[in-house]
Amino acid sequence: MESTIFTLIDQICKEKGISPEAVIATIEQALTAAYQKDFVSKRDRSVKNIKAEFDLETGQARIFDVKMVIEDLDSNLETAKEKKDLSKPDTGFKPGLDQSKVTEKQEEEDKEKRKEFNPKTEITLEEARKIKKDAKIGDLIKIELEVPTAYGRIAAQTAKQVITQKLREAERESLYKKFKEKEGKVLTGIIQKKIGKNILIDIDLVTAILPPQEQIHTESYTPGQRMKVFILEVNQTNKGPEIIVSRTYPEIVHQLFSLEVPEISSGSVEIKAVAREAGTRTKIAVEAKQEHIDPIGSAIGQKGVRVQTVVSELGGEKIDIIQYDKDPAKFIEHALSPAKVLSVDLNEKEKSAVVKVKEDQYSLAIGKGGQNVRLATRLTGWKLDVVQVKVEEEKRKDKNQELKVL
Repeated sequence: MESTIFTLIDQICKEKGISPEAVIATIEQALTAAYQKDFVSKRDRSVKNIKAEFDLETGQARIFDVKMVIEDLDSNLETAKEKKDLSKPDTGFKPGLDQSKVTEKQEEEDKEKRKEFNPKTEITLEEARKIKKDAKIGDLIKIELEVPTAYGRIAAQTAKQVITQKLREAERESLYKKFKEKEGKVLTGIIQKKIGKNILIDIDLVTAILPPQEQIHTESYTPGQRMKVFILEVNQTNKGPEIIVSRTYPEIVHQLFSLEVPEISSGSVEIKAVAREAGTRTKIAVEAKQEHIDPIGSAIGQKGVRVQTVVSELGGEKIDIIQYDKDPAKFIEHALSPAKVLSVDLNEKEKSAVVKVKEDQYSLAIGKGGQNVRLATRLTGWKLDVVQVKVEEEKRKDKNQELKVL
């Protein structure tokens, strides 16, 4: 008997991914519902607070009527009448005190107490001490009830329904907690199908949703295809956890590099910033936290194998890896690569910068459709104004500076 119960509970825990405590709590709720159905009359249901306790070691259940001990509810009607009589002048009368109002107030308080008293869940201290001599206010009194040898058909159906419902609820709660902890992480999923504009992705036997705004417009999503997704949001619903995933979120690039580059996962190289236009191009700024480490070389890998793995995972998206610098001017210069910058004039107050480049570097600095300068702006956090300078003007300025020095 014990072995069978242990085996069943263990099997349920593994299949549903829920704790043994949750399964036992479900069994107790089912036994409570079944006992009430077969052995508690409608009249008694308002005064009996039935609770079942299941002993896993013996496989037996005990049934209790559980109540909390509260203070005695003496009406003090006789006392109230006596106080009412005190309203007449005598040696016990205190001038300025309306004894009739005091008595009426006492009666009202007593009525309120009786109204609030719940015989189903509460028991007075006087009654409790008849059951347990050392009972105190706030204690739980458990009155054990007779356990039947067998439950009826309707009670058994009720128990089955309760177990099914509670196990589903426990499974949903378990899945919600599991994925809530993974919110903000990258996981591997398998594409199931497309419904409307949404893509359904299977992650650990749970269906996640990839909405249209989180899809890369250049990607095709084929059923059975494996891909990494960013867990953007996990919400609790009546049907279980609703998992929203993303392929466009910039953090996905950060985590993919952490998976591929040991120096980044160990912390010896840090990704300082990421700017991304999903499906086309991404810029990341890296910095070495230890001497004698090349942060760009570490991220690229031998023959570019590391960065190429990330590029392939993102469907061919171009990735620029640049050197981070604490000097904003140098950081901006690096961020605008592959363009070569002549000078950077910073406006600290407005956090803007005028970047001068040669004519032949202007299109590189701006990029196709302004993409390069847009990404550099996001990466550095500075508003960038790229201007082109003619080569003749630059040479003239250099000559003027040389003459000033002489």
